[in-house]
Formats: sequence, structure tokens, C-alpha cells
Amino acid sequence: MLNPKYVRENEKIVREKLANRGVKGEEIDQYVELDQERRTQIKQVEDLKSQKNQLTDQIRQKTTGNDQRQELIAEVKGLNQKIKTLENTVAELEEKFRYIAVRLPNLPDDSIPVGPDEDSNVEIRKWGTIPTFNFEPKAHWDLGDDLQMLDFERAAKISGARFVFYKNAGARLERAVYNFMLDLHTKEQGYQEVLPPYLVTGNTMFGTGQFPKFKEDVYTVEATGMTLIPTAEVPLTNYYSQEILDEKQLPVYLTALTPCFRSEAGSAGRDTRGLIRMHQFNKVEMVKYVKPENSYQELEKLTLDAQEVLKRLGLAHHVIVLSTGDTGFSSAKTYDVEVWMPYQHTYREISSCSNCLDFQARRAMIRYRKEDGSVAYVHTLNGSGLAVGRTVAAIMENYQQADGSIKIPEALVPYMDGVKVITQDDQLAAAKKAHHVE
Repeated sequence: MLNPKYVRENEKIVREKLANRGVKGEEIDQYVELDQERRTQIKQVEDLKSQKNQLTDQIRQKTTGNDQRQELIAEVKGLNQKIKTLENTVAELEEKFRYIAVRLPNLPDDSIPVGPDEDSNVEIRKWGTIPTFNFEPKAHWDLGDDLQMLDFERAAKISGARFVFYKNAGARLERAVYNFMLDLHTKEQGYQEVLPPYLVTGNTMFGTGQFPKFKEDVYTVEATGMTLIPTAEVPLTNYYSQEILDEKQLPVYLTALTPCFRSEAGSAGRDTRGLIRMHQFNKVEMVKYVKPENSYQELEKLTLDAQEVLKRLGLAHHVIVLSTGDTGFSSAKTYDVEVWMPYQHTYREISSCSNCLDFQARRAMIRYRKEDGSVAYVHTLNGSGLAVGRTVAAIMENYQQADGSIKIPEALVPYMDGVKVITQDDQLAAAKKAHHVE
């Protein structure tokens, strides 16, 4: 949520920045008008209460005559009625103001490109060599079918489209990938591992900015009104909601592996095959609580932490900075890390690293106490480290061999019990053994 004081003092800048994010001028007009009106009414209430207190003090004075006391009492009753009426007006104005305030996105940082959509995003660096093949590379869903690693058909039978059964080496590879990620984040990059709840309240979703604007993107349990998390960012960022941290505690780095549940509203016809756009998928998330003066430095480190996963897996990728029209609702600046996918012959998003400044902290009331005793909002950051299914898909496509097998990246071999190649024969043998077929 935006700082109302900053908006009042920098209205022209705010209008320009929000316009670059597609916010209509009428919304900002309403915000400004309601803010001014509610503050005027609040001032009137405070003035009337001050008058009331002065009259009350006079009534308590023993020197006041009885007739004068009755006049003063009558005047206080009149003030009470005016105060009550104005307080009702203020409550109505507050509700209208809040309705608009919670739907306005964060202000984009000056360093990001201005543009209406993803076409305005800018590449800032590349890493790795795009693989070349002396054969026609297959899509990961075909490889998964050939090697009995992925079963989309049976998942669709029981759950519908955009679900999958991982099986055999597919399930093992998924497990190897997220264990490798968690070990890297916790043992080398300084994150604390957390296993959070997968169901959260509406207030929790509000804290990170998913509610009220994006309710159609999630799954809600009707019996309880609780929501299945769309990302571990939600419970991790709200871990310290309604709390005041000590300055010495900052920064705090958290990481978690969770399933993520997304309705993918509005994505009809996009990535209908494969692991790229699922209703349920695993993701390792990174969240930071930091002091305001360090947040952009921490964003750079966060992005490098996500990149390190891909570097150790030997996967070519690039980093782009998102434009004003493509940046997420709560973010002031976002870097997307995109991995090379040979079958599509393009880069695809695998991590999104964002600095939300104090936008989420204001919604979730997350603050810290400075050494001088004053209290300020923390800055929150989040990033995927990484989307596990997309990482599995990238490994399958980039490490496929001419004979249809898939090599295992060296960093994952210890997590695969020494297995270096997934072959069709090995998969068939494993399946026979599992079914006790001689």
C-alpha cells in the first residue's frame, strides 16, 4: 500500500508513475479527493472534541453557577451529536478511500524501463552457452512420455488439464532438484529453511497484495474461506505480520519448498502442454526482510542467488528487468531470470525476483525499531529459487541425447544416488522391479 503522506507531497510524480503502470487518472483523482476530504473531516472532529474537552473542564469547575452549568451541559450534548455525525461521515470516507488505496499498485522504480507490456522489458545480462544438437530436440513432455517420467494423461483423468503425475526417474529428478536448491540456499547463501502452512487467511493474502485485486487467480476452500497458497511468498512474507522487529535482527532471509496452486485465470490457450503453466507445482521461494537503505543491494544479491542455481546446473539463461507495464502489483522493481528451452528455441521465465519496498510491510504491518527508538517499515523482497517443474523441464530438454536418454547435471548426481543418465531401458527395468515382473 502506498504511503498517503508521500502521495500528498509528491502528487505529480505519483500520477506519472502510476500512469506508466496503466492506472487511470480518474482513480488517482478519487484517491486524492477522498484523502483530502477525510483529513478535513478528521480535523473537524478533533476541533469539536477539543471544544468539548474545554467545556467539560468548565463544568467541573466549582465556581461555575448552576444556570451556566446547564447551558454548558446542553452545549456539550450538541457537540456530542455533531461529533457522532462527523465520525460516521469519516468512517464512510475511510471505507471509500481504502477501497481505492488497496487497489493501487506500487510505484515503479526510476531505473526500470517505461512501457506497456513485456515487449518493453530489457535484457541486462546473459550466462552460459546455448546448446546445439545434431538431431531435432524433443519437447520435455515427449521425453517424459518416452522415458515414463511424466504422465499428463492420467493426471487429466483425475484432476483435469494442467496437472501431472511425476513417476520413476521423473519423481526422483524433481526431488533431487528441490533438495539441491534448498541445500544451496541454506548451506551457502544464508537462508533459514521454513516449512509453512499451505492454507492461509484472506488477511494473509491481503498482506502480500494478492487480495483483493487478484482473487480470481487462486483456489479458495469454500467451507473455511481460506486460500491455497499461490506461492510461498505469501506465508513467508507474513511470518512477521503485525510485529515490530529489532533493527539488529535485520536482514532476515527465509526459504521454503511448497506446492503452489494457481487457477491460471486468463491463460486459456497458453502453454497447454508440459510443465510450464500448471495449476499445481512445486517452487522453492526466497524472501527477505531488510532495512530500507539496503533493499536494492539485496535485490541484486537475491537475483544472483537464483542465477547460481542455474549456473551450477549448467543451464544457459539471461536476466531481464521488467518494464512498468509488466511489473507485478506489489513490486517496485523486478528481474526475471529466463532459462533457455531448446524445443521452443527461446528463453522462458524460471524465476522472478522483486523488491516491494515498504508496500507489503504497510499492508501486513511489519516494522522494525531503530537504535534511536523510532519505528519504521521494513522492506520486503521475494524471488523464486526456482520453480521446480520448469527447472526439471529445462534439464530434460537441455540435457537430452540423440538416443533419447537424458544426462543428469553433475551437481545433481549425488542427489540421484549416483545416476548419471536416465535411459529408457533403466526406466523399464525399474518399472518391472516395482511390479515384481520377472
